[in-house]
Amino acid sequence: MRVLAKDMAAGIGKGGEAELFGWVHRIRDMGGITFVILRDRSGIVQLVFGEEFPFPADPPLTLESVISVKGIPALNEKAPGGTELRVRGLTVISPAGGDLPYQVNGDVSKTGLEAILDNRLLSLRNPKIVSVFRVQSTIMEAFAAYLRAEGFAEIKSSKLVSGGTEGGTNLFQVEYFDRKVCLAQSPQFYKEVMVASGLERVFEIAPVYRAEKHDTPRHLNEYVSLDIEMAFIESEKDLIELEKNLLAHIFSELERKNKKDLEAWNAEVPSAQAVALAPTISYGESLKIANAEAGRVKGAGGRIFDINPEAERLLCEWALREKGVDLVFVNEFPRRYRPFYTYPLPAEAGEGNAALSMSFDCLFRGLEITSGSRRHHDYNAFLEALPRFGLKPEDQEGYLGLLKYGCPPHGGFAVGLERLTQKILGLSSVKEASLFPRDRRRVEP
Repeated sequence: MRVLAKDMAAGIGKGGEAELFGWVHRIRDMGGITFVILRDRSGIVQLVFGEEFPFPADPPLTLESVISVKGIPALNEKAPGGTELRVRGLTVISPAGGDLPYQVNGDVSKTGLEAILDNRLLSLRNPKIVSVFRVQSTIMEAFAAYLRAEGFAEIKSSKLVSGGTEGGTNLFQVEYFDRKVCLAQSPQFYKEVMVASGLERVFEIAPVYRAEKHDTPRHLNEYVSLDIEMAFIESEKDLIELEKNLLAHIFSELERKNKKDLEAWNAEVPSAQAVALAPTISYGESLKIANAEAGRVKGAGGRIFDINPEAERLLCEWALREKGVDLVFVNEFPRRYRPFYTYPLPAEAGEGNAALSMSFDCLFRGLEITSGSRRHHDYNAFLEALPRFGLKPEDQEGYLGLLKYGCPPHGGFAVGLERLTQKILGLSSVKEASLFPRDRRRVEP
């Protein structure tokens, strides 16, 4: 019966053989004894070939070959995990060529990102690199589990759309029979449709596409969006509270299930108590704080006029110093900076508020990981808002059809899976958090 590397210690002293399956990760010839490190999904274990069952010489066992081995488990404090398997039988299931173009057992920190991505089919076998995607798996699992427990239903919406959800720019066009359609920038409209259908609370985990000509450590042209929409909210503050609880749950699950993966990257996650302390500050106040922080670092030099990457970093540094957590929610963005469907802040709430919106961004460790808002639900108010964004009613027939026949007050947000992973693990580029990154140059593998 198969045993995983991490469970082999359980067979020590029971007198029976253990059988392991996996990949040859490392070979060390010590003369009469050869040590082989076997890798499986649970980790690594040391195999010992000696006089009773010598290391095969013809054909030689190569790195990355897939094998099964049988042997006797034994204690060895010098071996990884403190145990080893003294081999009594070997089957080579799939031999690997001896000309590996990428050193799977190498040190990731000494390999450039381009080399890692150029050899993606092999680099994903590196234990440290694949740990990124174990972390991602837990993020998605925890995201869905928390929302289901809160009464959310999971949906899957189409990624082929007739036009842009967020104003019609930055779209990839594709051939669709006798016409052109676009790859979806967001499931925004479909989320709202399902909220109005009576489901009230929905979420989706799916790819989205942005035809942006960026080539930076924070941008991808295809990424996984963790989307949420919910009905009967009063403002964006309801969404901020939901995201705080959601992030706290995700971090807790990572701490519980992925301790070794976090340790591999020397990473830590905020506690639930720390997340609860994350401040919410208005757009106007955030600019004041960012400029004050810049002044502390640079003196009275340049000014910050928007929540740009520098401001995101400064605000998170401020929150870490003042609140003990590098997590910040910035709300009440000017309407001109937000999509046309964003709900305005009521004018009666204060002077100048009519130019602001019930929207927010979540900044984590110096990077925006979330954007969200309350949406328009009133048909007439939405009609009045369209000219402000240079839009005509005939441009928004879908939205108008949704709102015309009764739609509850609602809102939502989206978390970028790769960005969240990047910041949790401290990766230098968001591309490291994408299985097969798509940017201006890469469409393979």
